[in-house]
This record gives sequence, structure tokens and C-alpha cells, in this order.
Amino acid sequence: MNLFGVMDVSASALRAERVRAEVVASNMANAETTRTPDGGPYQRHHVVFEAAGGGSFQESLVSQMHGGTGSFGSGFKSALADGFNGAGFNGASSDGLMAANGVPGGVGVTGVISDASAPLMRYDPQHPDAGADGFVAYPDINPLTEMVDLMGATRSYGMNASAITAEKGMISSSLDLLK
Repeated sequence: MNLFGVMDVSASALRAERVRAEVVASNMANAETTRTPDGGPYQRHHVVFEAAGGGSFQESLVSQMHGGTGSFGSGFKSALADGFNGAGFNGASSDGLMAANGVPGGVGVTGVISDASAPLMRYDPQHPDAGADGFVAYPDINPLTEMVDLMGATRSYGMNASAITAEKGMISSSLDLLK
């Protein structure tokens, strides 16, 4: 993998971890939601990741050696092209560095699925959503589990951001050597 391909992999991980953090925040915000538009309590959501680019390590290696993405990473090329076409260079553009889903070795978000666990039943006859027996169905969301998931997403995001910063430093040092 070339130097810019590493940036594509880290960028895909940044986007995946951002989605994971948003889902955890949504779970935390809806921990006490007893009624949704679909009916019933909110259901906890999980993010499903997949290895982007598919195939084995050997297939990825052969693809890279035979010019799979060229001399520059695909996400970097499009971001660079956007910058030179007057659109400005920003990492948040949908066609720029964040659009690295198909990079071998990267990560992609397959989808967000709902947890099928049974709701927690609490006795609260005064609640507007209480049944005839006085029990209310609450989502099965544990704040400790959600905080651990959020800490994992935050740390992974930070590590990938550090990898991009280190790579930018290596590229800058390489350019300084060429002067």
C-alpha cells in the first residue's frame, strides 16, 4: 500500500467511528423513550462494520502491486482534484478524504441494526404509557454499556486521527527532503 493509501484507510475508519458515536449518543438520548412512532419503546441500535474493499490480505497486496489504486490513494486524488478545481480543500467533503469506503484495508458501515431484546418492564401506574397492569415498557439500554461503547469509538477515532497527523508529518518531511 502506498503512503496515501494509509490516509484513505484511516479516513474510512474515522467516518465509521463517527457513525458509531452518533448511534451511541442516540441510544443514550432515548434510554427513557417509551413510545416511538412505530409503537412501543425505543430499541437499542448497533452499528455493523465490514472490511471495505473485500478479499483477503493477499488479494489486496496483489491489487496494490499491480496498480489497483495507482500511485495516489483514490480518496486523496479526488480531494486534491476538488481543491484545485476551486472548490477548496476540506476533509469533510463527501467526495474528498472521507469517501474512502472502497479502499482495501479500510472499514465501512454496513448498516445500523435494532436490538431485538425484550423491553424492561417497570411498575409505574401513573405513566401515560402504562398498561392495564400498571407496567411500562422501557428500552433495554444500559448506560454503562453505552459509555464503554462511546469510549471505544472515541479512542479509535483519536488513534486514526493521530495516524493521519503522523502521515501528514511524514509527507511533509519527504517534501522537505526534496527541496
